[in-house]
Amino acid sequence: MSDPGASALFAGVDGRKPAGGHVLAHASTTRLLLRKGRGEERVAKIVDSPDCPEREATYIITGGGINDPDKA
Repeated sequence: MSDPGASALFAGVDGRKPAGGHVLAHASTTRLLLRKGRGEERVAKIVDSPDCPEREATYIITGGGINDPDKA
């Protein structure tokens, strides 16, 4: 992954940088932040998108696929 000058151009305030470096950052229009939630929950957050406002969705991964944590 290329990192020209270790610039903070694509890094957030917390120091996170997108996977794939600056090349994929320029090619992407929608950016998601995936993180671990409480217990088995995971959180997907839309960070940057021309079509959607910033939002979060919580989900769990089970043997049967991806499910809503409230219905599991």
